Amino acid sequence: LLCAAMRRADFSYQLPQELIAQQPPPQRRDARLLTLGRSNGAVDDRAFTDLPGLLQAGDLLVFNRSRVIPARLYGRKSSGGRVEILIERIVSDDTALVHLRASKTPHPGAMLALDGTAEVELLAREDDLWRVRFDRPVAACIDQHGHVPLPPYIDRADTASDYERYQTVYADRPGAIAAPTAGLHFDEQMLTQLQEMAVDTAFVTLHVAAGTFQPVRSDDLSQHRMHAERIIVDEDVCSAVAAARQRGGRVIAVGTTSVRTLESAALDDGTVASCDTDTRLFITPGFRFRVVDAMLTNFHLPESTLLMLVSAFAGHRNVMQAYQHAVTERYRFFSYGDAMFISDGADHAA
Repeated sequence: LLCAAMRRADFSYQLPQELIAQQPPPQRRDARLLTLGRSNGAVDDRAFTDLPGLLQAGDLLVFNRSRVIPARLYGRKSSGGRVEILIERIVSDDTALVHLRASKTPHPGAMLALDGTAEVELLAREDDLWRVRFDRPVAACIDQHGHVPLPPYIDRADTASDYERYQTVYADRPGAIAAPTAGLHFDEQMLTQLQEMAVDTAFVTLHVAAGTFQPVRSDDLSQHRMHAERIIVDEDVCSAVAAARQRGGRVIAVGTTSVRTLESAALDDGTVASCDTDTRLFITPGFRFRVVDAMLTNFHLPESTLLMLVSAFAGHRNVMQAYQHAVTERYRFFSYGDAMFISDGADHAA
């Protein structure tokens, strides 16, 4: 099915509330792994620790190195009403674009007092966001007062352990307000194991923005305007992709964010170009993938742009049947949940 023929409702599925993971597993690698054949739709139930056996020397794993910032802040309006600020993007040393939640929307010029001593001035409305100015560097303010921006479907306050677990072990470029969750399953031990197997690795950056949780409001997918997210592809990534192509290895994206970054930077010959830019790439069935040969991903929300991307990669019918299998087998869903490895059927039948 091509995008023109597909509707938002085609990506709906029933998910029991209790399958939404509210906590990370005891150890990063303790997840289950559902393998899905991209061409034949075959599924198999495995453990995440089986992943190295599904890879081979010469493959290239591409990770998103973006680091989650403590982007959620709480405070009060001058009237005393509570307000929640979620930083979307730090624009300069003391200004940011933010999402604002308050019982009554304040006006430009209003001052907000954060929990603690910092103050924030509302400068102007910009579509769904506010441009605000802090009375000190934004980075210092969030380090002191910020909370881990857990997704809306995790129904609890953030805890000290989330500072570690809602972050990949290799994250080193701050700027995201949501974790690239497929990477949460990797620990240092597995990364070392893959290195010893001669599986190559490369690191791109996509700073996940709050728009990743915004619903697709139009039933006609062609009417959906994708939110902008910053991507960075360094020259060493371009070299690593070219080398993998040359030796016949697969380019395997760890997470939908790595897929979007690679395909945003893609050239027609399957290589990628270095860049530091914003992407609004919306991948739906009918999209022609130029770079990514296989992908590791978590399970995504019904009717989400992420589920549409996965369906574009592995086929709508294959993916929706795999999700039904995952529900039946009681996999754990979303950020702290289990993983799925999508590759050509022959790979995981081996």
